[in-house]
Amino acid sequence: MDTPVYDYLISYAESGTLRMHMPGHKGKKTGNELSEIFRLDLTEITDAGNLFSDEGIIAESERNATELFGTKATFYSTGGSTQCIQTMLALVKREGRKVIAVRNVHRAFLSACTLLDIDPDWIMPEYSDTYVSGQIPLNAVEEKLKANQNACLYVTSPDYLGAMADIKTLADLCHRYGAVLLVDNAHGGLLPFYSENRHPIHLGADLCCDSAHKMLPALTGAAYLHVGNERYVSKVKEAMLLFASTSPSYLITCSLDLCNRFIADEIRGKLADAVKWTDELRRTVEKRYVISYPAFDREDLHFTVNAARSGIKGSVLAAYLRENGIEYEYADDTYIVMLFSPCDDHDAYLKVADVLMKADFALEYPKEEKFHLPPPEKILTIREAAFRDYEEIPVTKSTGRICASLDLPCPPAVPIAVSGELMTAELAEIMQSFGIEKVRVVKA
Repeated sequence: MDTPVYDYLISYAESGTLRMHMPGHKGKKTGNELSEIFRLDLTEITDAGNLFSDEGIIAESERNATELFGTKATFYSTGGSTQCIQTMLALVKREGRKVIAVRNVHRAFLSACTLLDIDPDWIMPEYSDTYVSGQIPLNAVEEKLKANQNACLYVTSPDYLGAMADIKTLADLCHRYGAVLLVDNAHGGLLPFYSENRHPIHLGADLCCDSAHKMLPALTGAAYLHVGNERYVSKVKEAMLLFASTSPSYLITCSLDLCNRFIADEIRGKLADAVKWTDELRRTVEKRYVISYPAFDREDLHFTVNAARSGIKGSVLAAYLRENGIEYEYADDTYIVMLFSPCDDHDAYLKVADVLMKADFALEYPKEEKFHLPPPEKILTIREAAFRDYEEIPVTKSTGRICASLDLPCPPAVPIAVSGELMTAELAEIMQSFGIEKVRVVKA
């Protein structure tokens, strides 16, 4: 597959042109450790195109991505999935749609609601043993859609544990009631390229985002915004401009361009190997550990260990992994998540298996209790609370106060209480159990 952005950056770097334009490094090696890549770092000069134009080298590269992902249109974001989420919500806000959201959202969704003054109607997942992941109750979805004739449904799939929702059924439900489906698919960029295409757009979603940098070979901040509904194609770039830098990174854009080539030329064979090796790893460690198997489906390269049910406190297992040269993606007292990608070689899988199987712990199984997150009482809208003056206090003293702006640790950046909601003793206890010691509350 051709790489129009990369090809242009190389040709310009080798042209000898005197750079009387930004960036200030002028493409020179300056002694800075990053200066090797300065020569490819440009701004919107005459022939370099523009991220928000329908013509030029970037638009040509986006058309390549559209073909690869099989969408109505695919657009680039240099602001990660955060910028895509903001754009998706701006599009449905302009249509006056009520936003119905499954609660285990990423903080990027909450930030977008703050900026756009969106007050979502929450659906609480059916949790098992964590607030990060849960099954979406289809009956609750249908009830909300029936009650809101101009709505959109927002879901996170895969979630931070790799669990996936039944997107096809959700899309059918939405379209039956005239609603649109938005999917935060940040962790699911690989889904079109497995033996079975399980990408949200293929399954009927109207809009979704993929963080290319999470599971694909692209620079941090690189993301795709995919359109499955034709009416949004002509509106995306203008909406994205509301949130974008006026100087989007050409290096990030170029990494998406090169990621397209990787997808076209290499990904299916590498994914087949990755799936085989991950299955081998699961079979090996299942002799000793409980591997998470979601109720509906999972993203194949999320390797999720239920440490608690394996008899090991998750934080202890996490420290052990780090001591043995393995940095995980996410850990709490219950779960450890490690992410593989098509760029890992077989040795990575063998090392994880070796380290896990050599672990020597005195097993201790906690009492199994179904996790319950009570629907908090809303006092203010998200926007009202987020822009109020606040104070940071110990969680233990937060009962009866109103949650203000959020400072959610990432990962997983999933809220227990949302801005504008009333803190209770039960919520405070849940926060403490996940290591959250302080909370911002609206000043009295």
